[in-house]
Amino acid sequence: MSDFKLTKAYEKMLLEYDEHCKGIHNTTGSGLNPNETPAERRTQRLIWEKGYITWFEEMFPHYAKVKCAWYHKKLADLIIKNPVCDVLAEIYRSGAKSVHIDLGIPLFLYVTGQLKFMLLFGQTDKKAKKLISDIQAELSNNQKFIHYYGKKFKFGDWSEGDFTTTDGAKFMTSTPGQSPRGLREGNARPDYIVFDDVDTRQRVNNDDLSKKLFDFAWEDAKGTFDEGSKYRRFVVANNNFHKNTLINQLKEEFKLITARLKEAGIKSTFFVLTVAAVKDLTTFEPNWPEKTTALYWQQKYLSTPYRSFMREYMHVHIIEGTIFKNEQIQYKARLQFRLYDALMFYGDLSYKNAGDFKAMIFAGKIGREFHVLKCYVRQTSKYNVAKWLYEFVKDESLLGHNIQYLIEGLFAQDEFVNDFDTVGDELGWYIPVVADKKSKEGKFDRIESMSGYFERGNVWFNEAEKGSTDMHELINQLLAFAKGSGAHDDAPDALQSAISKLNLAALTNKTPLKTTSRKEINKNKKNRF
Repeated sequence: MSDFKLTKAYEKMLLEYDEHCKGIHNTTGSGLNPNETPAERRTQRLIWEKGYITWFEEMFPHYAKVKCAWYHKKLADLIIKNPVCDVLAEIYRSGAKSVHIDLGIPLFLYVTGQLKFMLLFGQTDKKAKKLISDIQAELSNNQKFIHYYGKKFKFGDWSEGDFTTTDGAKFMTSTPGQSPRGLREGNARPDYIVFDDVDTRQRVNNDDLSKKLFDFAWEDAKGTFDEGSKYRRFVVANNNFHKNTLINQLKEEFKLITARLKEAGIKSTFFVLTVAAVKDLTTFEPNWPEKTTALYWQQKYLSTPYRSFMREYMHVHIIEGTIFKNEQIQYKARLQFRLYDALMFYGDLSYKNAGDFKAMIFAGKIGREFHVLKCYVRQTSKYNVAKWLYEFVKDESLLGHNIQYLIEGLFAQDEFVNDFDTVGDELGWYIPVVADKKSKEGKFDRIESMSGYFERGNVWFNEAEKGSTDMHELINQLLAFAKGSGAHDDAPDALQSAISKLNLAALTNKTPLKTTSRKEINKNKKNRF
């Protein structure tokens, strides 16, 4: 049964490959001059070969439907201009890293005499063969390539993961775990090795399997190079979605290697090119503006789960529910404000970074429970936070309740309060916002300390706010919270502070004032007459 499924899968791949080849043939055949002499063809291709991007866009119009990005050029320069190099292409999902690393760059190296043996590792045998099939398709069907370079395909087949050109260049596939030690064609060993998107969810969630993949790539795969040979290019491409991905493990190793080389006065040939989909989550300015707009990415961000967007497009490692878990997020209707033991607004306005979130949490405590009643969690200005607070307080008539209004203010001090007083000046009334100037050390430990409340089921979110984008952002940041994750934590920080202050406020509200009668005062006086 499994063989039948495998056959069906490859049958589908063959049909798709045939259609792909027809498309290449039809796209690349127009505008060619059959009377162009060999000398003219050589002159023209040498002009194009002066720059990889120009050459790529001329040779592969079916891929270059829009202009290449700046980072495609930088990536090509790193690989082409360094005959011996280790390059990590840490590029976001859909950033066209594969088409350049698996097709454009190796074919450019091939036609310029810098590649004789390409070895491509894919996540599975099927995926690896599908990736290498693009090269065979171009060699066999790209009319423009054939016009300027001649028919280069000789024998073999991508479906076998192995084919050769007329001038002896070899293209071969493999998968992690298949030992390539001693691999060679005649006296030639691989001179261009690629690992493209080899990680799996199962592997990254297993430390042992992840370490084995790293060792395989470093020892077995890189070990196939002919030591001392002129060309030894090792390239790994993927978006960096987890700390255990191969690209992230190699990235950490590259840092150590580069530091050792620098100390020894040796130039490093270990390069990391990191490209996220957008430059920041405020303007959403794309890194490939020729293909997508800021509006496209803003819509993508708003319509994608936060954890998924950050992993796939921003290289931020978010392991869902590491400390705060999905099952701990629970909802109930809020009580009347007068029933709470204490009520608290707490704001973390993150003045230091425009890309950070401004977070304001409104929470209440009753008995052992903490109720998150309302929140404002956005990448916006301080003025907008203050405006929101005034509007909410007015709409809910909150000035008639015993509520504390605190803003984390250790660093900015009075500046925090002034922002809110400015809005008060405009409206003609004031909210008694004060700066919390108490020193707060160890941000991670503080936020993690409230996990016990979640584990005991003591934290509840306002059911009426279930559809709120602000509440959704708060919960996303909680689920994404983990040490070193790089995820935003402004909202969890504000929530922790609110809970901490609520505990004190509730205790104060419940403790009766200590009074002493006039009789007792007189009795304790030394001179009672």
